[in-house]
Amino acid sequence: MQQFYISMISLGWMVLSHPFYISLTEIRQNPNSQRLEIASKIFWDDLEVGLSSFHEQSIDFLNPENPELLQKQVEDYLKENFQIWIAEKEVNWVLLGFEVEEDAAWFYIESEPVKLENSIRVKNSVLIEDFSTQQNIVHVYKGNSRSPRSLLLGKGQETDELELK
Repeated sequence: MQQFYISMISLGWMVLSHPFYISLTEIRQNPNSQRLEIASKIFWDDLEVGLSSFHEQSIDFLNPENPELLQKQVEDYLKENFQIWIAEKEVNWVLLGFEVEEDAAWFYIESEPVKLENSIRVKNSVLIEDFSTQQNIVHVYKGNSRSPRSLLLGKGQETDELELK
């Protein structure tokens, strides 16, 4: 019986100590400007790994030597790994900025004005190249809906389409 308890404690410890990799992105359309307003929450320590790998140099996300350069590096990384298409046309966007919140950072993105059709295709491969178990959750809100339509993207399925009817 004692071995059973030791095994259960060991298994619990392994489960609790095993890291998980996840990001959350919300997409909403501003009814006045018709721009997509996007907020993406990513663990900053994981992003530091992704940025360093992508730019082939060590990057200190919390204490950058050059904050303007960091903003550009983040935008370049996100442009490569986060894309949206509406009616088969890629949506252009800019990174407005970001803020750190405890162990994660929120990234604020705004698109050009678009007409949100009945479907949207999203690619979110953020951190997937660096962490094989990375999962990226994308919530899309259409109109005044409080209930999003959601995608779960990960290795092997970095892009998917949502019907918004």
